[in-house]
Amino acid sequence: MSESLNFAPEDHQVAVGGPGGRPSGVSIRHSRAKGEPRFPDGPRADPAGSHFERRIRSFQPRRSRVTAGQADALQRLWPQWGLDIDGQRTVDLAELFGNTRPVVLEIGFGMGEATAQMAAHDPGTNILAVDVHTPGQGNLLNLADRNGLTNVRVGNGDAIILLREMLRPDSLDGLRVYFPDPWPKKRHHKRRLIQPEFLTLAATRLKPGALVHCATDWEPYAEQMLEVLAAHPDFENTQTDGGYAPRPDFRPLTRFEGQGLDKGHVVNDLLFRRAQHRDQPSAGD
Repeated sequence: MSESLNFAPEDHQVAVGGPGGRPSGVSIRHSRAKGEPRFPDGPRADPAGSHFERRIRSFQPRRSRVTAGQADALQRLWPQWGLDIDGQRTVDLAELFGNTRPVVLEIGFGMGEATAQMAAHDPGTNILAVDVHTPGQGNLLNLADRNGLTNVRVGNGDAIILLREMLRPDSLDGLRVYFPDPWPKKRHHKRRLIQPEFLTLAATRLKPGALVHCATDWEPYAEQMLEVLAAHPDFENTQTDGGYAPRPDFRPLTRFEGQGLDKGHVVNDLLFRRAQHRDQPSAGD
């Protein structure tokens, strides 16, 4: 299957004058009136607006340059495959995907190459991939379209609001958090996503037995993840020794990760399962 698939980032760009008047491939820029949306049929700049309390965010919105191919994908595909996280409604995942297959939530997908590969290799699993990076959103939509991946939906906005306001209890079959911002400075550790409060919220939306998979190349963050997950009553380590897991085959090795490994970085995977609800008997009881 993989031979016919193209997971390379799209590179369709508009040539404009570079230094000295020479053409150079650069990202497109649209001139628009003040207040006009960047992509009229695409993701909204701030879907939740001021509907919810201001809080410390674990991400930084990045509205960087968008190529012509990414812009085209956002315009064409967002109405069908995109989800603005506005917190104003409950999402019917079966309606969103058009089927009742298992749904995995991926928080933070970068440019989407790994997400597209996982979707291609496991067409029986739906992936709801959430990020705030507009070029990445467009790139993932483009990859899904080019490779005929109908099991990918792209969420735009705050994953906390999605979990808290828009998803039903026990609606998710998995959670993936790959290479989140490590917020290395001590005063910023409170911004790290994997915290007890986040896990408590996520646990309410995960079915018993759902797999939580985290990966990071920042060792101090990996240590915190392991400590927090191991201490949480709603999660169980899949590793009998209580430590990190080998990288599973279903998580692709990305170019970014490969470059880090070449530099001697250590990548740690954590695989935990959502424990049986405490008010329910376990299987076999």
